[in-house]
Amino acid sequence: MDNVGLVLEGGGMRGVFTGGVLHYLMEQNVYLPYVIGVSAGACNGSSYVAKQIERNRTVNIDYINHPEYISYKRFFKSGELFGMDFIFNKLPNQLVPFDYETFNQAPEEFVVGTTDCHTGEPVYYDKTSYKKDMLTILRASSSLPFMAPEIEFEGRCLLDGGIADPIPIKKSEQDGNRKNVVVLTRNKEYRKNRVKYKWLLKRKYGHYDGLIEAVMNRHEKYNQTLDYLEEQEKKGNVLIIRPEDKLDVGRAERNPEKLQKLYNQGYEQARFSFGRLKKFISPTSTTIEV
Repeated sequence: MDNVGLVLEGGGMRGVFTGGVLHYLMEQNVYLPYVIGVSAGACNGSSYVAKQIERNRTVNIDYINHPEYISYKRFFKSGELFGMDFIFNKLPNQLVPFDYETFNQAPEEFVVGTTDCHTGEPVYYDKTSYKKDMLTILRASSSLPFMAPEIEFEGRCLLDGGIADPIPIKKSEQDGNRKNVVVLTRNKEYRKNRVKYKWLLKRKYGHYDGLIEAVMNRHEKYNQTLDYLEEQEKKGNVLIIRPEDKLDVGRAERNPEKLQKLYNQGYEQARFSFGRLKKFISPTSTTIEV
């Protein structure tokens, strides 16, 4: 049950693919002992650790057209596209209750990546040390530049974890995981391009030199990480689950039919990969609950 990680990429509403993957794993009672994610990946991972099999689908698809979820009117008025109070307060505490008790008592380690705005470096928070603050940390990890305000926590200003460490495979390895199952939200051919709005970053975040540098270098880190993952997959250290085809779902997608289709793709891709997954993980390093 040791040394196996589950690494979850972000991607906004593209994260419903990850939700479908985790749905299938939960149906098979497969719970890996270490889970790390950023942004939407971390949010999906929290429901996985809480063992709430339908929660990711309900939150991200059934509620997607709720007026408080995504609002362009709110975005132009206050600079907040996603309703962060709605997503990280009303949904988990009222509408689709999050199972805090199961989450807190779960044996799985859970780590969330964020970005320090001043340094541009990743900052990670684990469930063991931050149980009471996990919603705040998840909110910070999901707060995209220009779309949500920075989150102040323990003397830091934090934003989306996918900026500094978009696919936190190295952190999982540093934490002792020799094998990692990695769920990506882009197809194999995808590579990220350099952003072209540095002037806008400087105008909005000119007091955060580290953040600007991290955003400008993100494409290099992302593409290097993809190359590393494929190299490690060839060596037998990584198993990648990702969409087969180019996605037609955007980061702020509001079409429930498109989202459900992508969710189903994640489910089917996990089912298709399950034989490889069982072979990839040795019996002594899984927590497959039957």
